[in-house]
Amino acid sequence: MPEPTNEIVWRPTEEQIARTRVKELMDEVGAATFDELHRWSVEDVGRFWDHALRHLGVSWVEPYEQVLDVSGGFPWARWFVGGRMNIVLNCLDRHVAAGRGDEPAVLGEGDGGSDRSLTYAELKDLVNRAAGLLRDLGVQPGDRVGLYMPMVPEVVVALFACFQVGAVAVPVFSAFGAEALAVRMRDAEAVALFTADGGFRRGKSAPIKPRADEALAAAPTVEHVIVLRHTGDDVNMVEGRDHWWHDAVEAGEPDEDVEVLDAEARSMILYTSGTTGRPKGTVHTHAGALAQITKELGYAFDIHPGDRMFWLTDIGWMMGPWEMIGVTCLGGTILVFEGAPNWPAPDRLFEIVEKHRITHLGVAPTAIRLLRRAGDDVGAERDLSSLRILGSTGEPWDPESWTWFLERVGRGRCPIINISGGTELVGCHLSPLPTTALKPCTLRGPGLGMDVDVFDDEGRPIREGIGHLVLKQPAPSLTKSFLGDDERYLATYFERFGEDVWYHGDWAYVDADGFWFLHGRSDDTVNVAGKRIGPAEVEAAVVAHPQASEAAAVGVPDELKGETIVVFVVLAPGAEESEALRRKLSDAVVAVLGKTLRPKDVRFVDALPKTRSAKIVRGVIRRRWLGEDPGDLASVQDPEAVEAIAASR
Repeated sequence: MPEPTNEIVWRPTEEQIARTRVKELMDEVGAATFDELHRWSVEDVGRFWDHALRHLGVSWVEPYEQVLDVSGGFPWARWFVGGRMNIVLNCLDRHVAAGRGDEPAVLGEGDGGSDRSLTYAELKDLVNRAAGLLRDLGVQPGDRVGLYMPMVPEVVVALFACFQVGAVAVPVFSAFGAEALAVRMRDAEAVALFTADGGFRRGKSAPIKPRADEALAAAPTVEHVIVLRHTGDDVNMVEGRDHWWHDAVEAGEPDEDVEVLDAEARSMILYTSGTTGRPKGTVHTHAGALAQITKELGYAFDIHPGDRMFWLTDIGWMMGPWEMIGVTCLGGTILVFEGAPNWPAPDRLFEIVEKHRITHLGVAPTAIRLLRRAGDDVGAERDLSSLRILGSTGEPWDPESWTWFLERVGRGRCPIINISGGTELVGCHLSPLPTTALKPCTLRGPGLGMDVDVFDDEGRPIREGIGHLVLKQPAPSLTKSFLGDDERYLATYFERFGEDVWYHGDWAYVDADGFWFLHGRSDDTVNVAGKRIGPAEVEAAVVAHPQASEAAAVGVPDELKGETIVVFVVLAPGAEESEALRRKLSDAVVAVLGKTLRPKDVRFVDALPKTRSAKIVRGVIRRRWLGEDPGDLASVQDPEAVEAIAASR
């Protein structure tokens, strides 16, 4: 992105600050400012997490004896030692027991506009029935169970049913191909799979069960498949292995028993969306995931009973389980959405906000850039007055799109809680709070309880310069190694700066006022004639031009400069390809970043290759442009866009 502006463009009102949960916390600990609160939270991280979980109402069947044990070193930290609990007891049972069973827990919005809802009591009843089925099928605590389903209310049921019986949920994007599913089921040694006959996208059904069948031929540990009838398409049902949801779950007997588990018991295995090599299975615990997620949704997003969150996500991206766990723990309502944000009309996203009176809306920046292509007035006629907080994650913003989100969607009233972390911590390193001022694109600073810093190449803290994002103390939700691969885990996070510092792989920048910004992944960095640059800075300069909608910048070999830049551009509606426009976009980069960083080439494409979570896969783009094997494309939503990169040469 261009150099961060010093301009503060959003400040909370005194009324907004006063009603937040984080203000309660500040008063309790005697912190007057964001910086004071964060400093208190990392002076003694054990003290912070103990205080925060009590404040947020997290309950234990047996209380822990020790918050944090680092006797084995940072990489092997243990949390809430001696404590016993279950995510389900915190997210469902306690609300029903408190008499809130009739309040909405899940809203489901279908591709064609159909909607459904489940109260907390209804959700708990279905979870009991699904849990009863899992136990009848012989699923034991610690067994892995795959979730390969569209974003419908039943996927929430399946997730919590796994937690209830102590099984380890393995969510997988329902759009992944058979090989990607097979790899994950084999790696996790899953014993069962929740899936559906198919899903809907832009008014058309797409097969899911046939891909699951193909995958399971190569994943022999899966003995049982529970199939949701969703599209009504004919599918093959394997006798003895496959079970219809409506027969086995809805018509089944409920089992109300909730496994009481050690705090460090596994809850989920979440696979990262790497582009090459064996996928990395990140391992998360009941207490660790619940602590981090609830802290973030409780303080950064200020979720309360009655609030309604809609995050444009999928169960296969960590944001799916993240919102399902955190919002329900705090007694709010989640909306799960199967569909596209601009179909059947460009303002579909805003229609949903208006229809369901959404209070919290979360997106990836790419989604906003997509919606902007319909014009600045898209959604202008919709009533978005219910919105209180906006959220974003997934990739760096460009200032124009961030400002559009703030002004056109939030109508200038709502802060953008721009968060960044990763699958490996099922949470955030960086996060604003609703009590903090904001500059365009900022993440404001480290999340509460997160001892984050920016290091130069020698491991020294750096300010007002781009450096490596690192974590200097453990956090409860950090992955418990990689599934079956301790060596790779240590090499990924602890080789760069030693075993006392977690190296995250993001470029970060802290300005003179203490506002934090991200500049993309370090493995995406381009080094032109010794000048290191993040692709997001180049891309932001390009999309600032009114005729450019999206851009992806990659570094390619250059005899003179070592590397040079090629930019792939999706044009705005009505814009036409021309050499003159190509030159203007190149000049736009020069105007912001200087002549040394002028792109060697600007290529026009219809779409950029992205993951289902809307992250641009720059490594795939680079390799395909250079004529190399693009690597594993399982995480790429539109493989045809990859081939279009090669065709644009």
